[in-house]
Amino acid sequence: MAERSFHIGAPVAGAALALLAALGATPAGAAPPHTDTTDISGPGTAAASRFVPGPCPRTPEPIEALATARCGVLEVPENRARPGGRTIRLAVAVIPPVSAKPAQDPVVFMSGGPGGETFDDIPFLVSSGLNRDRELIVMAQRGNLYDKPNLACPELDRFYARSVGLPSYAPQTERPMLDAVKQCRDRLTADGTDLSAYNSTENAADFADLRTALRIKQWNVYGHSYGSNLALTYLRLHPQGIRAVALDSAAPAPYVSLPFAWGSAREGLDNLYKACASDPRCKSRYPDLERTLNEQVRKLEAQPLTLNVRPPRGGDPVKVVLDGGALVELLVAKAIPFKDVPAAIDELGRGRPERFARARAAGSEQVAGQTAHGLTQSVVCSEWLPDHSPSDVLKAGREAFPEWPESVQAQAPQLAFQDQMCRIWNVPDRTATQRVATESAVPTLFINGTFDMKTGPSWARKAARTLSHSTTVEVPGIGHWVVPQSPCAQKVLASFLTRPTAPDTGCVAGLRWEPFTITPK
Repeated sequence: MAERSFHIGAPVAGAALALLAALGATPAGAAPPHTDTTDISGPGTAAASRFVPGPCPRTPEPIEALATARCGVLEVPENRARPGGRTIRLAVAVIPPVSAKPAQDPVVFMSGGPGGETFDDIPFLVSSGLNRDRELIVMAQRGNLYDKPNLACPELDRFYARSVGLPSYAPQTERPMLDAVKQCRDRLTADGTDLSAYNSTENAADFADLRTALRIKQWNVYGHSYGSNLALTYLRLHPQGIRAVALDSAAPAPYVSLPFAWGSAREGLDNLYKACASDPRCKSRYPDLERTLNEQVRKLEAQPLTLNVRPPRGGDPVKVVLDGGALVELLVAKAIPFKDVPAAIDELGRGRPERFARARAAGSEQVAGQTAHGLTQSVVCSEWLPDHSPSDVLKAGREAFPEWPESVQAQAPQLAFQDQMCRIWNVPDRTATQRVATESAVPTLFINGTFDMKTGPSWARKAARTLSHSTTVEVPGIGHWVVPQSPCAQKVLASFLTRPTAPDTGCVAGLRWEPFTITPK
């Protein structure tokens, strides 16, 4: 769920003025508070949650919206069940609205992952209009890049960069991956980190404390992917002060588990097949799309291709292994634009693997230390994996794609070797408290893409059954994290934030997917 997407300054009025007072912010147009000397050097002794104004994070690439943002850290207990424990610090930015007469209720963003780098999402949020009519509040979930502590695992990132040259699901791939996981866990726990405290219950309590610390009477919540899971947990446990909830690429807690990853992959791929079949040009040029992909998954899993490929950003060619597992992972991750997928599959069947190989090579370019893998593993291992055995994953893989080889069916897409990783990570089972449906009358909007192979639209329809004032929208031809990719979805979200009980969804009816690439025979 790491797709980007897996894994977007005027005066402030009304209730937002209380925010500025709480933040100790300068008036609009004045210099941002980058000269604040607040010490955020590391965790301390646990105390009541509080907001401490401070400088905005210094991101590797400048983020324009942070130049006028009010920033600081939220200090919260690492583990609320252990009074007297240490305090952790979460990076916060309040981005001013564009409108001179903004609404009084801000919108707070919950990012995906779990463990995705939150501040990196700010440009997507701003370009999608999230701060057009109200303040946008962004807080890095516990363990994120600009938090104290930071639960990055560069050991694992370095493995992932090398893994493009390894078979996807082979023992020679599993061993170094598990070694990297153990190295990261040992390092984090040696620093005193309580890995059991990095979960959705604590995450939700952090956001509840943020609203109180910023003296906000009422706000709106927008979460995508894991952030939608967190938003529903937050709504269930801390409903006070929530005006409306928007869920993009919904991953509701009762349904998120390793076996269910196969259902979403099947749903998204089926919708893509149907879209091609309904397009005369695509159907004529690629009449056997599903059969071709099935053949290639089987063929390449039995006899992988090894190629030297130049990564998209340039540099020396890297070794790439293309096998059946790699094809599945690349499709689910949307490593190839949807409009090009039929052409890529057809070319592969004709002995031209270049599109898939280049997409695989891109994995060698990822930057170490950006993702909070510590949060990822703690959430997955305590909330997603328990109560489901490897045989459950295999059974789901067989049901979803019966023609694929067992070695592929046995690994949940984008969660390979997770059972073994969780044995090393060793955090308590939290499924009894987390896999609970949220029941609420708070207005809720679900926005999903029909081609999403990570969180299928059917999850949203199921979750909506217990939310009495919910609206469900499916945007054709879009994958994971819909709003930054769809102007129509942006209009729907803006309408929902203005009128949560009666959003205007009219633009969806006339939508179609982007025309598929048609290559010559």
